[in-house]
Amino acid sequence: MDYNILIGGSAGQGMDTLAAILERVLKRKGFEIFTIRDYMSRVRGGHNFIQVRFGNEKLWSHRDCLDLIIALNDETIVNHIGRLDAKGYIICDDGLDYIEERVIKLPLKNTAKSMGNTRVSGILALAAMFKLYGLDLSYVTEVIENVFDKPQVAIQNLKAFNEGYNLVESVYEVTSLQKDGNILINGNEAIALGALAAGCMFYSAYPMTPSTSIMNYLAAKMEKAEIVVEQAEDEIAAINMAIGASYAGVRAMTGTSGGGFALMVEALGLAGMLEVPLVVAEIQRPGPTTGLPTRTEQSDLKFVISASQGEFPRMVIALRTPEDAFYQTIRAFNIADKYQIPVILLGDQYLADYTTTVRSFDFDKVEINRYISNDKYKGDIEYRRYEITESGISPRIIPGKVPGKTVLVDSDEHDEYGHITESAEVKVQMTDKRMRKIEALKEELLEPEFIGTEDFDVLLLAWGSLYGPVKEAVGLLNSEGSVKYAALVFGDIWPLPVKSLCQKAPKAKTIINIEQNATGQLGAVIMEVTGIRCTASILKYDGRPISSQDICEKIQGGE
Repeated sequence: MDYNILIGGSAGQGMDTLAAILERVLKRKGFEIFTIRDYMSRVRGGHNFIQVRFGNEKLWSHRDCLDLIIALNDETIVNHIGRLDAKGYIICDDGLDYIEERVIKLPLKNTAKSMGNTRVSGILALAAMFKLYGLDLSYVTEVIENVFDKPQVAIQNLKAFNEGYNLVESVYEVTSLQKDGNILINGNEAIALGALAAGCMFYSAYPMTPSTSIMNYLAAKMEKAEIVVEQAEDEIAAINMAIGASYAGVRAMTGTSGGGFALMVEALGLAGMLEVPLVVAEIQRPGPTTGLPTRTEQSDLKFVISASQGEFPRMVIALRTPEDAFYQTIRAFNIADKYQIPVILLGDQYLADYTTTVRSFDFDKVEINRYISNDKYKGDIEYRRYEITESGISPRIIPGKVPGKTVLVDSDEHDEYGHITESAEVKVQMTDKRMRKIEALKEELLEPEFIGTEDFDVLLLAWGSLYGPVKEAVGLLNSEGSVKYAALVFGDIWPLPVKSLCQKAPKAKTIINIEQNATGQLGAVIMEVTGIRCTASILKYDGRPISSQDICEKIQGGE
């Protein structure tokens, strides 16, 4: 059993604070949590909402049906009452002009006014929710004191919480299994933490929703983690700074969203030609151009696979969960160093902003290998930066670290030493050398995760952040009927790992690709690489995340 709480209102009404308090208290009580945020691209007004789902079992996604709505304005009730369970409730101020049996009207604003602080009306409503669900007040004090930096403000909000708790009577008795060892984290925080664990020492970016919180997290850790974080004047400068830092020998990273990545593509090619390791986090949002800045989509896959002119090896990793984001970010740095290529981490607003409970990350699993050859080239041994090798990987030394050795790089085509050339023969040799890295890289690819039963009739194909919704959908579908379902959810996506796909696809009567874009980009890539054609597609591209219920309804409606 799990519960789904929606907090809705206009920007500026403190929903983020309410959700933070709710999440942190529930987490300390031992509940599993999954929270999504739906917000408009404006500072004040509009309609925003946050859904906090909690229970005793691991939660992989959000769900549509609501058990409780905390409505800070009329619009929240109008927009969401259709999703409220028949046994659910709405908590709102008694001044709202809405009559419905399930609405619990409380004197929130008047009580807040009598307390001398009209801003605590939301805290009163949150406290009433706690009482309604039979949740005790343990951990409330320490969480509120942590959320509000100023002691006087914390005292006011604690007083309001106690007042709100007494405004209603308990209806439910919700208890937790008192699990411990979990952390509460979102996708962008996991990427940033993974970069720190990997030894990243330089991060440059220009703020662009929904990638900005990676930079914010790293900037807050600059002194303790000994990392340089640079807010560049634009995305072109950001990626070139990261390339320069990588050439100088430190692990470097940049991050952006689709529109910013569009500005980075020439420099991405520069990294490919220089054979400089680079990690780029591309956190997708709907386009083209400005699109929907605060919404989600998976429409940049084919773009990042082919971005920049010419041909050079790169890797694209679609991040599936915050836990996956942490470990894959570390792996991205190792692969970038080993093959001297750009590695693109492909996320989206959904993954970037949803928070969930995960087991504490295992830092004992973290392995760092820089693949630097400084010691080998000391003395009279000749060094050629772009030495032609069987693997395509040339020896890399750090400029200034080996006496007498110069590390030449150039954006023009070059010979083994790094000198510019226009030789047709050398051009072919260098292109072949670079492209040989792909064959070795293919041996390191991770196959998509298989979900479901082996005797499946229908195979679902998805990638990235759809892991959670698809995982829950497969479980629901397999519990409801005689048709058996399974799924392959891709993380490594370019080069495309094909072993599991080619084994599973022939067994399926129906193959359905599920994606948050309008053209079925994963399906197109699979068709191009393997010739396997999807029977049908479930595509959602309105900027809102697809849920497990969406998937089930569309599949069952098409049967």
